[in-house]
Amino acid sequence: MSGWVALGQAAVALVAGGVVGLFFRGLDRKIAARMQARIGPPLRQPFLDLGKLLVKETVIPKTAVAWVFSAMPFVAVIASFTALLYLPLGPFGPILEGHGDAILVLYLLAVPALAMALGGFASGSPLGVVGAQRELVMLVSYEFPLAVVLVAVAWRLTTLGLAPAFSLGVMAQHPLWTMVGPLGIIGLTILLVSLLVVTPAELAKIPFDIPEAETEIAGGLFVEYSGTYLALFYLADAVRTVVMAGLVVALFFPYGIAQPLGLGGAAAAAVDLLFWLAKVLVVMVVAVTTVRVGMARLKVDQIARGFWWRITALALSGLLLLALDKVVTG
Repeated sequence: MSGWVALGQAAVALVAGGVVGLFFRGLDRKIAARMQARIGPPLRQPFLDLGKLLVKETVIPKTAVAWVFSAMPFVAVIASFTALLYLPLGPFGPILEGHGDAILVLYLLAVPALAMALGGFASGSPLGVVGAQRELVMLVSYEFPLAVVLVAVAWRLTTLGLAPAFSLGVMAQHPLWTMVGPLGIIGLTILLVSLLVVTPAELAKIPFDIPEAETEIAGGLFVEYSGTYLALFYLADAVRTVVMAGLVVALFFPYGIAQPLGLGGAAAAAVDLLFWLAKVLVVMVVAVTTVRVGMARLKVDQIARGFWWRITALALSGLLLLALDKVVTG
């Protein structure tokens, strides 16, 4: 029975994750438009876009490696939805808790990028190949600081005797802000800033949208994709946005409001779930929407140097401060 319950919970989470991801994508476009003094598309526009793509013809180029080209959209969407199952969703723990940890989530977040790159290489288009090359350069640039943030939080939890420290559920249940000293708080702040910088890069949003750069390489990775395959990439991107924002919330802002309000039972769960969605939206607006409205596209060498030297050094300094905090506070 427990297996069927878990399966039902996973199905609900996956459907809800897709709906929330598309809705937040609509909010992102609407808020960005308002920031630029435009009206913007309706909130339902991502759902209309997805529906339109699903009914369009799917074309596979004659020069493509057909099986790789066709498989990669499915790989991307499966990895994105699977990562969602390892996240604590407000008052609810990870559905797959105990069957993987933060390191697995790190790998799952990399899989869609690899799938898009392989799809670009397999498309047979020179523009797709350029986009794929750029995607891989970005991937090896931002993955290391992302890993440093996860390892830093998990290591500090381990020093406090909390296990399994690499479980996102444990991280969400034991926020470090109240468990470390002044040096630790500064270190956590630095790690938070590093993760917020990594977030738009992980999602390939401006200023990190060089793999698809429509004005330069006509869509790059997706230049030969159409119909259902493009719809799957579109859906994977929407869900990955929720996963990345949810990861930020789980690591740094896992607090609920039901208990301070004196609520219990189903009402508490509903309020905390809505509060979690609000936090995810705020992270998305701060880390993605505001950044892409206020910045222009970076060059690939600027991104590589920026992440390898500046952001990695920033994340490592946060880890160092957490280590010094342990020495000082014990």
